[in-house]
Amino acid sequence: MNTVVLFVLLFVFMFMGVPVAVSLGLSSLVVIMAFADDSLASLALKMYETSEHYTLLAIPFFILGGMFLTTGGVARRMIRFANATVGHLRGGLAMASVMACMLFAAVSGSSPATVVAVGSIVIAGMVRGGYPKPFAAGVICNAGTLGILIPPSIVMVVYGAATETSVGDLFMAGVVPGILLGLLLMVAIYWRAHKLDLPRQPRASFGEVVTAARESLWGLLLIFIILGGIYGGVFTPTEAAAVAAVYAFLIAVFVYRDIKWSGVPHVLIESAKVTVMLMFIVANALLFAHVLTTERIPQMIAETIIGMGMEPWQFLIVVNILLLVAGMFMEPTGIILILAPILFPIAMRLGIDPVHLGIIMVVNLEIGLVTPPVGLNLFVTSGITSMSVSDVIRAALPWTLLLLAFLVIITYVPWISLALPNFFK
Repeated sequence: MNTVVLFVLLFVFMFMGVPVAVSLGLSSLVVIMAFADDSLASLALKMYETSEHYTLLAIPFFILGGMFLTTGGVARRMIRFANATVGHLRGGLAMASVMACMLFAAVSGSSPATVVAVGSIVIAGMVRGGYPKPFAAGVICNAGTLGILIPPSIVMVVYGAATETSVGDLFMAGVVPGILLGLLLMVAIYWRAHKLDLPRQPRASFGEVVTAARESLWGLLLIFIILGGIYGGVFTPTEAAAVAAVYAFLIAVFVYRDIKWSGVPHVLIESAKVTVMLMFIVANALLFAHVLTTERIPQMIAETIIGMGMEPWQFLIVVNILLLVAGMFMEPTGIILILAPILFPIAMRLGIDPVHLGIIMVVNLEIGLVTPPVGLNLFVTSGITSMSVSDVIRAALPWTLLLLAFLVIITYVPWISLALPNFFK
């Protein structure tokens, strides 16, 4: 009964237009006060305790590092390097845009940040170069989702904290799928470019490629510092996030000098705003998860599914459908914190690797970022292109179908996700 009331209240609040984070907190608060013996003081303490997780400390640091790199000229340099590498191919500018999204995803950890940083530059460039605007918008809207798949990823940090899974293993597991998805998008662009007879650019000289690579090197080194430091035993993922933030500050202010000292407070304030918003969602979602755990909902669902004799492949179909639907209405962090504690115990009982499950969830949440009505990348792309959201949805749909095909591959070929983590064990 308590569980029914909890979910009914959650959906009632959401349909009333109450923000998701507030809906999670209010529904949890009502259920606890009505059916439990906790006091208001203990609820405040519980919200603090549930969010006081060492792994979650990585979130503000990754946000700060990404903000320094987004505000600075790192994206511009990565775009130049990508363009010098593949811009001469048919549809090369669009392919370079995907490559730039892959590179920037490796330093930002955020999908919307990737869309803004790369899309605000390359979409206008593609339109000037003769590409249809919907084509350019659809490519960037979907390629930007790589921001949460290619490490470092804030969503992976949240999943690791919610399930006690190694964040380092999750980061390593995202490398091969991230590269594979980027390549699939580039192959699709190449095929589509020939159909539409899209333009190609002059081939860059070897010297231009070397110059572009040298200028973007400082930004690209960040991914090697993070993964190398974690797997080299130099620091934990949380410490890696702090190192990333300091490194991003140094290259943005002292190496590239794109940010003046007077601009540093602005970056700090903006990153603090994003952090507070995200951590508020985390705290309320963890309180919601606490209520679920108290009512033994994950355990009961796990026992029911095991009792039904459901095979692992059948369970993964249910997981994908559930996450795809949830992704249409909620943002990734909230989905992870609500559903991971429910799905994780079942997956363990069925013998599904926790790292593989994490990558499956991340790919589902990627698709959620480009599906209406709440797909965040749709609104971000609409904002930077001045297109209506409905036009962006139509432009993104063909590429989203490719993401769905990729989801099937990732779900049923676990080797793709587990190859690197298993290699380094």
